[in-house]
Amino acid sequence: MAPTLVPRALEGKLALVTGASRGIGAAIAENLASKGATLILNYTSPSSQATAEELSAKLLKDHSVPSYIIQADMGSLTGPSQLIASAKSAREADGHAFILDIIINNAGVAVNDFLPAIQIADFDSGYHVNVRGPLLLMQAAQPHLPTDRFGRIVNISSISAQAGFVGQSIYGGTKAALDAMTRTWARELSENATVNSINPGPVATSMWFGNSEEFMEGIRPFIQGAPFGTG
Repeated sequence: MAPTLVPRALEGKLALVTGASRGIGAAIAENLASKGATLILNYTSPSSQATAEELSAKLLKDHSVPSYIIQADMGSLTGPSQLIASAKSAREADGHAFILDIIINNAGVAVNDFLPAIQIADFDSGYHVNVRGPLLLMQAAQPHLPTDRFGRIVNISSISAQAGFVGQSIYGGTKAALDAMTRTWARELSENATVNSINPGPVATSMWFGNSEEFMEGIRPFIQGAPFGTG
């Protein structure tokens, strides 16, 4: 008798990951693909197109799942809605209903400066990408969420929202705002999906290694105080 193939946990599900071309976003996309989900891989700028295409090819090769690669700037007024519209068009062109089973709001920016160096442009950029972007995305996505309460929405926040890291007046503020919206959306979208945020600490990504030496030194005590290897 031929062996019975056990379906993967997310087989047939559609998952959108913003900021998926590298770092945490790429790792999340690969994890979802390993469980069988079809991916919508969002990236921001043309410079990330090749990286996104490489990830898409890897997911197909390693996990046999297709993906849609869509450029959209989550910090712009129209980027989030354009992302949803483009994904809907591509999915329906493949003969599938457009239902967003999983949304990972991962795209984010961080400019870490101490108070005297903070610029209004940095404030605008941080809040546009990290706060307004997820808000506008969820507005556009809401009509396409599941209606059986089985949807899953995860916002990638930061421990900075709680810890008060030096140099992160803007970044920590944006992530605290995202946490607040998460709690609101959990109530408003309760008939469609669960809504949660996760609060990672420092992660070895290109964003992390782009920080200044001054910021790295200021945050060092927090890292050294982490209870690694205890149990």
